[in-house]
Amino acid sequence: MVANSVVITEELLELLRNKYPLSWNGIHGFPHWIRVRENGLRLAEITGASSAMVEYFAFFHDICRWDNGTDPDHGQRAADYINSLDATIITLPAIDLELLKYACANHTKGMVEGDIAVQTCWDADRLDLGRVGIIPNRRYLCTDAAKRQDILDWAYQRSLG
Repeated sequence: MVANSVVITEELLELLRNKYPLSWNGIHGFPHWIRVRENGLRLAEITGASSAMVEYFAFFHDICRWDNGTDPDHGQRAADYINSLDATIITLPAIDLELLKYACANHTKGMVEGDIAVQTCWDADRLDLGRVGIIPNRRYLCTDAAKRQDILDWAYQRSLG
């Protein structure tokens, strides 16, 4: 289980490990998911977004990547994968489940408008761009929380590993 998580269980991690086709420790793998989770939980404390939705997003948004390049359809594949899972795997209210699928499907499209939970998820991912040599740009962040200098600095330093 991921430390302090009630939604990311050992069973879920095993399911994800078996599904993920790339290197578990690669730039879009488990270490990235952990940082996105931490970014999202910190933002959710400020934005009021569902912490459970943020955690699921962190672990599912890149699960269906076929490569570490552009792969523009991986978010939609992740949403489709979530849709295919037994309802006991992701235990969210129906509205949050729909928002989770939307957040996954659209997380690479550069959008900034949407439900606060979706925005929080997108920002959590975008704050981890330092791992690929990109400094997050406020223009592409959605929430006031993510645009705060202390949050930007904290997340960027973590993203450098």
